[in-house]
Amino acid sequence: MQASAPVRMAEKKMSTSRRNQLKSLLLQIGEAMLEEEAREAEKEKMKYMEENCPALSVPGCTQELQELCRKLHKQIDLVDEERYDMDIKAAKSNKEIDDLKLMVQDLKGKFKKPALKRVRMSADAMLAALLGSKHKVSMDLRANLKQVKKEVKEEEKQTGNWRKNIEDKAGMDGRKKMFETEA
Repeated sequence: MQASAPVRMAEKKMSTSRRNQLKSLLLQIGEAMLEEEAREAEKEKMKYMEENCPALSVPGCTQELQELCRKLHKQIDLVDEERYDMDIKAAKSNKEIDDLKLMVQDLKGKFKKPALKRVRMSADAMLAALLGSKHKVSMDLRANLKQVKKEVKEEEKQTGNWRKNIEDKAGMDGRKKMFETEA
């Protein structure tokens, strides 16, 4: 019998007037709850102020007034120290929460790295994308390359009789000269 009850409820549709009436009731209840919370917060605030902030009596003498100012400055310093400590604790807690969220996400393994696409860009387009409107100089990478001069070998410089060169290198005397010149 329980299985047929949800089927009946699904078959019956709520009229729009009834739905609007329920919505308005929910909104009224929510509004009343918010007002009650605001009143409670105001009561707590007033209670705290009465406990921690006594009524201020302004003395007539300047020396008493200076003493009151010193006392207030000390209290302000203490409150600032507490506030600073609380801020540091809150920041540390937030960082720990973020780290734990990342660890949970890593453990679940649901995070997928997006597939990266290869993009062909020239150096000018890349600099324009990085620097935006600041990029005005076109970059010619080939102009910055080092110029290399070819060395002309000594043998090519000699434009003498080639037969004489061959005869000088022939035999033991020629080989001896070759080794002496290279070393």
